[in-house]
Amino acid sequence: MKIFLDTANLESIRTFNDMGLLDGITTNPSLMSKEGGNPKDAMEEITKIIKGDVSLEVVSTEYSGMMEEGKRLRKYGDNVVVKVPMTPDGLKACKSLSSEGIPVNVTLIFSPNQALLAAKSGARYVSPFIGRLDDIGQDGMHLIKEIKEIFSNYNFGTKILVASIRHPVHVVEAAKIGADVVTLPPAVLNKMLSHPLTKIGLENFLADWEKLKAGNPDIKI
Repeated sequence: MKIFLDTANLESIRTFNDMGLLDGITTNPSLMSKEGGNPKDAMEEITKIIKGDVSLEVVSTEYSGMMEEGKRLRKYGDNVVVKVPMTPDGLKACKSLSSEGIPVNVTLIFSPNQALLAAKSGARYVSPFIGRLDDIGQDGMHLIKEIKEIFSNYNFGTKILVASIRHPVHVVEAAKIGADVVTLPPAVLNKMLSHPLTKIGLENFLADWEKLKAGNPDIKI
C-alpha cells in the first residue's frame, strides 16, 4: 500500500520524504490556505521534492474552468494529478482530461455509486473520505470494502485512495482491506512512527550501554 502525505507543508514533506516513506502528496485549497504564502511557489516546490504523484486541486466548479485549471496545474510537472470534485461537471472534466493524457483524482467520494461513476469516467484515483463518514455515525471503512469489491469485480484500473484519515487504526484497516493508497496528515504519520515500548526499549539499551562503558572506558562499537 502506498502512503501519500495530505499537506502543503514543505517542512513535513521534506522530513518524511527523507525517511523514504512518501509515495506521493495530496493537497487542496484548504491546506494551501493553512500554509499561507504563494501557492504557486508551494506547488512548484512540492512537485520537485516528490517523485510520485502529486494531486493538485482545481477550484472551479464548472467544466470549462476545471479544464483550464487542470491543464495549468499539469504544467507544474509530469507527476501532477488533477483533483476534481465528484460532481457532474467534475466527471465530465475527468473524462476530458483523462482522454488528453492528464491523470485525475476524483475527490469527495462518499458512496460506492460515486466511486463506480468516477472509475467509469476514467479517474486514476477515487478519494473516499472515511473520517467524515465516521463523523456522522456511518462506517467509513465499510465504504472502502464496497469499493474494493466493485472494482475487483470489473477489473477497473482506478486506484482507491483512502482520504480523511483520523488515526493510525484507519491505516491498518485500509491495508487489511487492500486499499491502494492512504493519504495522511503529518500528525497521523507521526503517530504511526511511535510506540511507548519502543521508547522504553531504547532507553533501557542506552542505560545498559552506559553501565558497560563505566567498567570499560575504552570500549567502542
